[in-house]
Amino acid sequence: MTDRALDVVEFLLTARVYERDTDLDENDLPPAVRSALWDGDGVPRPPQATAEAVAEATDVADPWDEVASLMFTEQDSFSGRIRLVDDDMAKEWYANRAEAPRIQANPALAATYEDDFDDVDYAAAREANRPVQADPQWIDGLLEDMFDEDDEEMLDLVEVQAPAEIETTLDDLVLTDEQQTETQKVSKAIEHRDYLAQVGLVEVGKLLFVGPPGTGKTSTARGLAHRLDLPFVEVKLSMITSQYLGETAKNVEKVFEVAKRLAPCVLFIDEFDFVAKTRTSDEHAAIKRAVNTLLKAIDEMSLVKDDVLLVGATNHPDELDAAVWRRFDEILSFPKPTKPMRADILRIVTRGIEVEDFDPEALAANTEGLTGSDLRLVLREAVLDALVEDRTTLSQADLLDAVESFEERDHLRNLDSLEEAVETDDEGAHDHGHDHDHEHAPADADD
Repeated sequence: MTDRALDVVEFLLTARVYERDTDLDENDLPPAVRSALWDGDGVPRPPQATAEAVAEATDVADPWDEVASLMFTEQDSFSGRIRLVDDDMAKEWYANRAEAPRIQANPALAATYEDDFDDVDYAAAREANRPVQADPQWIDGLLEDMFDEDDEEMLDLVEVQAPAEIETTLDDLVLTDEQQTETQKVSKAIEHRDYLAQVGLVEVGKLLFVGPPGTGKTSTARGLAHRLDLPFVEVKLSMITSQYLGETAKNVEKVFEVAKRLAPCVLFIDEFDFVAKTRTSDEHAAIKRAVNTLLKAIDEMSLVKDDVLLVGATNHPDELDAAVWRRFDEILSFPKPTKPMRADILRIVTRGIEVEDFDPEALAANTEGLTGSDLRLVLREAVLDALVEDRTTLSQADLLDAVESFEERDHLRNLDSLEEAVETDDEGAHDHGHDHDHEHAPADADD
């Protein structure tokens, strides 16, 4: 009997245990099983274990073909549903073939076999299982419940991502000691929100990430949402500005309203230097009100009271004044990676790729000034160049060549940017008019 048959029987047995034991809920189902059985706003009883659902959860192309010879299975030719005809026989068959770690990864089956295996603990299995609130289908249902047709414009201002959809996790990032410590503190703060409220410590959970582009600010914020199993609500401040006076302030209010409705969640506000540009200009008072609305909303937002972790990000911390900095209880620096960090990043990004004579330390020595994002682009270039030669194996030389190509292109890009800046300055010197861009224009300080 193949491993594929074991996968199919595990799915069928999980569905049957969930159907029969009404003390169990969706959080007792492994995410893949839960997703395949989801119908409407949850997993129904009885769940519909069709061949399509089994195939989706197990990646077995023809599930029935794998278990047709077993005496305790049958398939309804009309509905396509595969089911167990003898639960006890199925449980015994599975117990004789599955090991404890496999069962421990499935809370529903851990509840069934807890007394039969020494290393199986239902409570621990449920605790370790990704909660239903992290699933895309649960987030979609929440959006439908919390927002009607009149609210669609609110959702157009943000991007909402389920934790399960976040591909780059904190384990995929190379963080500084300070960054690791802060992510741990945030995790504990969310875990003990009730205690923080009890002791009156409510001004926590507002972080500002500062550093050059490509250093992992957005990825870290997303990784936090993934680790905390919270929806990730992202907004770029430049995207919510409006050409209509007064609309930008309303958009700011709508963004924070979305976060509060989806709470608990992570609200990530990118391009925070927009605030600095607006506060130092003499633009229309409506734009100034928009920035003051933003700062006031940040003041009123609370991890403890609203269940919203607020993370701002900026590439230009030097442009932010004291009134902005005071809104955040933690400022976290994202510098360009050091040589050891670059070596670790290279180890991570080359996982799953065969590299002959791979020497990450030597490669890191040749990538001074490159960010994590840059190193990923270097790898992409090396892979594509190798594919042109019909190779799927890289060499150290391939990576070094890709670094050189990347730096040449980066140099040309910087030259283009410099020429554009000079042209702009020349045009400005001969232009006696004044063009006010609403994105660069705003507001008096709200201290």
